[in-house]
Amino acid sequence: MSYKIAVIGFGLTGRLAALELSMLHQVTVFEAGDEQALDSAGRVAAAMLAPLAESVLCEQDLAFMGLDSIARWPAILAQLDDEVFFQQQGTLVVAHQQDKGDLQSFAQRLKPLLGHQAHSLTSTHINELEPELSGRFNQGLYLPCEGQIDNQAFYQASYKTLQARGVSFEFGKTIDINSESIQGAFDYIIDCRGLGAKSVSCKLRGVRGEVARLYAPEVKLTRPIRLMHPRYPIYIAPKPKHEYVIGATEIESQDNGPATVRSTLELLSAAYTVHSGFAEARLLNIQTGLRPAFSDNRPQVSKQGKVISINGLYRHGYLLAPSLVADAVAKIE
Repeated sequence: MSYKIAVIGFGLTGRLAALELSMLHQVTVFEAGDEQALDSAGRVAAAMLAPLAESVLCEQDLAFMGLDSIARWPAILAQLDDEVFFQQQGTLVVAHQQDKGDLQSFAQRLKPLLGHQAHSLTSTHINELEPELSGRFNQGLYLPCEGQIDNQAFYQASYKTLQARGVSFEFGKTIDINSESIQGAFDYIIDCRGLGAKSVSCKLRGVRGEVARLYAPEVKLTRPIRLMHPRYPIYIAPKPKHEYVIGATEIESQDNGPATVRSTLELLSAAYTVHSGFAEARLLNIQTGLRPAFSDNRPQVSKQGKVISINGLYRHGYLLAPSLVADAVAKIE
């Protein structure tokens, strides 16, 4: 049976939900911003798929969900009219000598995931994986199950594909999901508003993140790198066309203003210690975003009447969204 379905919010989960539902149903997307969705956390993110690394911070069941989502991403991207970069060549975790203790602590806190485990590396092994890091690090870890996608390309390609499918879009509209006009016009309503639903669910909070995007043709890293840092691990994610996304910051703040000097200096100086080629990189932008999270940092999929809500993805957006959207779609009778 085909339904009329409203998707409220055109961020990461909204796009995934619209892609899944538009294959069988008549879908209308409502977004408070424009088609760029500049305030979406998914547009700012590095889009790393790191269930093993994230198991240090989340429960084991969420890490398992991450493995499930990684398996779903190739089929999702295959739907799109344009190619989107997807990679699953693992993550390399390294540390300078003075941060060796942080690396050991990180390794001890990794949770076992169905045979997926970290491999300890010597300097020789690191050089084999990433020749351009030769001589820089004496110890590291390799997390072979992990990957990443190009989030900006996904945002563009998903919008283009949905347009071609005849999905209707209403931009610049803030929607009350409980209004009679919305409730009466649609059979189901998929609430993907993230922090836009904060007035409805006061338990939501924003967790600030800051990332830098660089153009660095002198750097030729082939997979995401995580660098142990006294305050927090810093990641460097290589994207197509010699671009790199560098981030790490996780600040308990509702402030969505520009990045701070402290965070910017830490990110860029850490990247330089990993590879000196970043010294000549061009800074394309420094973005900030607020990730929606509940008090327990666990995502939720809930159904109340004809409204199905997906929210609270915290720092695990790309890692968990495909599985969560599949759970939400399964609630449609």
